Amino acid sequence: MASVVVKLGSSVVATDDGTVRIEVLQRVCDDVATLYRDGVAPIVVTSGAIAHGLGVLGIPPAQRPQAIEELQAASAVGQGKLYRVYDDLLGERGVRSAQVLLTFFDMSARTHYLNARQTLGKLLELGVVPIINENDTTTTDEISFGDNDFLAAQVAILVGAERLLLLTNTDGVFTADPRTDPDARLVPRIDDFQQLEELRIGNEASVLGSGGMRSKVVAAEMASAAGIPTVIANGQRAGAVLSAARGEAIGTTFAVQSERHSSFKLWLKYAKPVRGRVQVDAGAARALREGGTSLLPVGVVGVDGTFEAGDAIEVIHGSEAVGKGISNYSSEELMRVRGRRSAEVRELLPLAGDEAVHRDYFVLA
Repeated sequence: MASVVVKLGSSVVATDDGTVRIEVLQRVCDDVATLYRDGVAPIVVTSGAIAHGLGVLGIPPAQRPQAIEELQAASAVGQGKLYRVYDDLLGERGVRSAQVLLTFFDMSARTHYLNARQTLGKLLELGVVPIINENDTTTTDEISFGDNDFLAAQVAILVGAERLLLLTNTDGVFTADPRTDPDARLVPRIDDFQQLEELRIGNEASVLGSGGMRSKVVAAEMASAAGIPTVIANGQRAGAVLSAARGEAIGTTFAVQSERHSSFKLWLKYAKPVRGRVQVDAGAARALREGGTSLLPVGVVGVDGTFEAGDAIEVIHGSEAVGKGISNYSSEELMRVRGRRSAEVRELLPLAGDEAVHRDYFVLA
């Protein structure tokens, strides 16, 4: 069954004072129910738990807290209440739903990643619409998805979605910020990400959100590189979900990229957190970039950070990033064998493999 991931930003879900936009969510749920009846499996990724929680607590937007524990507390207040709105609205339309809370760790730990895919697959098989949110009550500022844009892209990749819809409070990607530049024009389609270099895309988030257009563009890049066309559109417009899901001209569409990447390498590139950095010599950098080879200890000249075998590390040459990969050595082990040839490595670490990072577990920057 084809699936569509619909991501709603905080500005779509809630007003500036944290009140849920009931009329907007009613229209969204109308569209979701229509997709469901048409044989499409919708998955909703929603922001807004913190915003709604702050509203319930009577904390105005201008006084939005910065401390992580205060935001977690606000999320704990708003999470269940926000899901209840979705559950009630979808239930009125004859659609069953389930709340699914994910964290960055669920996407960065491979076993959790596979388990999340199995759970979502079973829910879709049972005819249940997952309502997904980041578990803000336990996550930290170091492992946040950024207003759920990256989470939505990962979910789309996870389930092999037919389309990803990123709904916000603007009509799509513009040539400049339409709030400050009257000459800004909507970009209806992006076929090549080099087009983005000509645009002024900001990091500014809404008063309620933690994302911004840049995070949405990166999320679109993630999904389109996995073969999933992505649309950024105005979620406050009536019929936006149906129009975008059906491929109609709305917002900005990111075409599928000709160069495809496996879900594992996309997970590695975007979701697996870096635990350390490894400096390599010019020969190793060239071999990784041009030859698609593995990284051997002989090419390593420096190790920065503390990590274990199986952790992700950034590979750099000088000040330039070469790529990211899964280390076969701990930082302590790699310090011992850096610059050494394979025969010497086997003498020092008889049980270790030849590669510091195998080419199958490495992605270029």
